[in-house]
Amino acid sequence: MHSIAFYNVENLFEPFSDLSLTRDKKWTVKRYLEKLNNIGYTLSEIGKAETDKHPTIIGLAEVENETVLEDLIQSTPLKGCNYNYVFYKSRDERGINTSLLYDSGHFKVESSKPYSFELKNAFGKTEYTRDILLISGFLNTEKIYLLVNHWPSKRENDKETEHKRLAASHKVSEIITSIITKDKAARIIVLGDFNDNPTSKSVKRLVNEHKLQNPFEALRSFSRGSTIHNKQWHLFDQILLTTSFFNVEKNSLSFNSANIFDAAFLKNSEGKHKGSPNRTFQGNRYHGGYSDHFPVYVVLG
Repeated sequence: MHSIAFYNVENLFEPFSDLSLTRDKKWTVKRYLEKLNNIGYTLSEIGKAETDKHPTIIGLAEVENETVLEDLIQSTPLKGCNYNYVFYKSRDERGINTSLLYDSGHFKVESSKPYSFELKNAFGKTEYTRDILLISGFLNTEKIYLLVNHWPSKRENDKETEHKRLAASHKVSEIITSIITKDKAARIIVLGDFNDNPTSKSVKRLVNEHKLQNPFEALRSFSRGSTIHNKQWHLFDQILLTTSFFNVEKNSLSFNSANIFDAAFLKNSEGKHKGSPNRTFQGNRYHGGYSDHFPVYVVLG
């Protein structure tokens, strides 16, 4: 059994980088180390109830650079997990990037490539966002393809930003088409923070175009999701799979289950935010938590 997870770790920055100083001068070494330990412990616990071990593969969003990834995999909770990583620096204007952690004892990277795409704002000016990261490799002996995403946010009005996520969806579709052209039986996993729910146009279009399965569509409810905004739950973090993972064959990886990792220790335990993700900052006030998102994961057996 293997779990494959995704986690938006909410601004994992070095304590003395220009970027983090620009964002918040209260970011210190002590708080950085606390954040690393919090994230490391969370990652080590995802899917453990089902697999009795740490996740084999983890997609990450909102990491600054290779330094923070090195520090993360060397954190006390992740020592002994054999994690390595794939990382490329993007031109994202916030300085945040996608990456992939993997247990090198079970997953062997064959190739990796970042895909960028341009966006236009209301004034016709080019905007840069996070790259889509493609990794191919072997999970034990089976070849799989992973696409790690962090699509443009809904910071402005939803309708004003929808075209950006549709552009991201179109780019993912192009990448999937290029994979299938070379490997018709390709086993593909698309994971990420889509900043859209499973029923949103950008996600549904991708699912329908490539006959993907989205087990997270059934998990969202009015009282549960991966992130919350204005007291409304959203399931922006999802993992989509090609149908081949749902064909149960002997000695072949197949879908077992999907879930939101919303353990009690990740939640606010009291106050007006009770039950929501216990994040690093609440506004400008240091909160000492984990992230403003819960991780999500699938189990393959």
